[in-house]
Amino acid sequence: APRVLNVNVGVLGHIDSGKTALARALSTTGSTAAFDRAPQSRARGITLDLGFSCLRTALPPQLGPGPGELQFTLVDCPGHASLIRTIIGGAQIIDLMMLVIDVTKGMQTQSAECLVIGQIACQKMVVVLNKIDLLPEGKRQSAIEKMTKKMQKTLENTKFCGCPIVAVAAKPGGPEAPESENPLGVSELIEVLKSQAYLPSRDPSGHFLMAVDHCFSIKGQGTVMTGTILSGSVSLGDNVEIPALKVTKKVKSMQMFHTPVTYAMQGDRVGICVTQFDPKLLERGLICTPESLHTIHAAIISLKKIQYFRGALQTKAKFHITVGHETVMGRVMFFSPAPADFNEEIQENVFDFEKDYLYQEEYLSKDSNSSEENKENDQAGEVQLPRQQWALLEFEKPVTCPKLCLVIGSKLDTDIHANTCRLAFHGVLLQGMEDKNYMETFLPKLKVYKLKHKEGQVERVMDDYSVIGRSLFKKETNIQIFVGLKVKLSTGEDGIIDGGFGQSGKFKIRIPDGLKPDTKMLLTVASKKKTKAGKGDATKEDESSKNDSAQPVTISLLFKRYVFDTQKKMIQS
Repeated sequence: APRVLNVNVGVLGHIDSGKTALARALSTTGSTAAFDRAPQSRARGITLDLGFSCLRTALPPQLGPGPGELQFTLVDCPGHASLIRTIIGGAQIIDLMMLVIDVTKGMQTQSAECLVIGQIACQKMVVVLNKIDLLPEGKRQSAIEKMTKKMQKTLENTKFCGCPIVAVAAKPGGPEAPESENPLGVSELIEVLKSQAYLPSRDPSGHFLMAVDHCFSIKGQGTVMTGTILSGSVSLGDNVEIPALKVTKKVKSMQMFHTPVTYAMQGDRVGICVTQFDPKLLERGLICTPESLHTIHAAIISLKKIQYFRGALQTKAKFHITVGHETVMGRVMFFSPAPADFNEEIQENVFDFEKDYLYQEEYLSKDSNSSEENKENDQAGEVQLPRQQWALLEFEKPVTCPKLCLVIGSKLDTDIHANTCRLAFHGVLLQGMEDKNYMETFLPKLKVYKLKHKEGQVERVMDDYSVIGRSLFKKETNIQIFVGLKVKLSTGEDGIIDGGFGQSGKFKIRIPDGLKPDTKMLLTVASKKKTKAGKGDATKEDESSKNDSAQPVTISLLFKRYVFDTQKKMIQS
């Protein structure tokens, strides 16, 4: 058989931009899920699930010599805002993206979200301006040129800058028009797609993993799962695991677009028939080499904020987290390298548990309110940003996914009609936590710290080598746990907390190198004034104004505490 090269083309865009009509006009062989087959989809006139169909054409010369066919698998992604979860799932298998724009409307909210997903998950894009039949013929060309310029401007600062823009009418006259109406511009579009096709890097090695998007049974044969192979390969007779059902099944037969095959690999779109099970149990999900996926309760990811998301990313906030093909609610905690390591090289796909990390109240970006610790690193008021940031994600329910998969965080509960991007961040899963009790078993290994800074005042001098301090601790604090920690006086001396003094939270500080004569003077003057004011019955204001002339000597205590340290130890460098 001549070789067939498969390229997955995502058809994305705002609802009603004509994606399904375009997929239908392009394709020659419909697959199981194509063209809004689902009854609820037909009734509502919108695509509810990823539809797949294919277009076959001769292999263009840039893809190698010899006979062969180029197969474009068209993945028609739903445009409905509430279905964005499905799109994110579909974007992970896309080599080339077609962004469909209604030429009479231009960029819309979801077109922008699709563009964001494309930038995260895709290498190449073609923009299709659809519905040109709605433009009056006399002004058609100038309207197309105007919209083309507008789109070029929009794409200027994205990785798709300069990508092809093609004008078509996939279904002239709209859905009700007779089938005899020929689409406009579609053959030109096919030529552009051919010119953009590239050999996607495919790798048959590694664990088999497939994203299943449809499942149905055939009487007397078994249950068929159709989907796209994300990694590895599969052959007749192999065992595959369905992690969601915790069962392993044997592959009885396989088909690619109605043609029986014995082998399929990464990037292929395939139907796999296995021994019977109830298809209702697996609408969509993952199947894999037995034991190769993990089910996790929490994860560490490296991440980047999506520039179009408005607002800060706060620690402790909840997001919809898409991992692999599942979307679950999760809570986040952001952290960065320790300030001294802000400029360290980025570590791809690994997480170093030996290092210390700094806890952050929010993801650090140009517009974030940088925390105190980071302000100390500012040179001339410039906010220094780390080259890499991470987050701990804690899921509300466990998620099954491959290691190192794409993660997207979004706020899908934002009003659908609000004109704002709901995708907040994207990243890579570096470390999953499979143990349900990860709080006890795993998190203590994660060395994320907070810097603590407490201030108090010197109350009086005891002798040349010790003073009494106050206002650093509350009355009920157990001062014992602070004994031995270093403090610094505002006059420059180093001291060590020696123990409590009395019952009101005061404490004794030992000054190993002794007090400087000036400090002693300052403190003796201050305490004399105080006693005087106490003896005469001068009013309180009088007392404080006298006290102000002698600056109080402050005591600072700096330490760091690891967020997940069960003993809450205080550490000083």
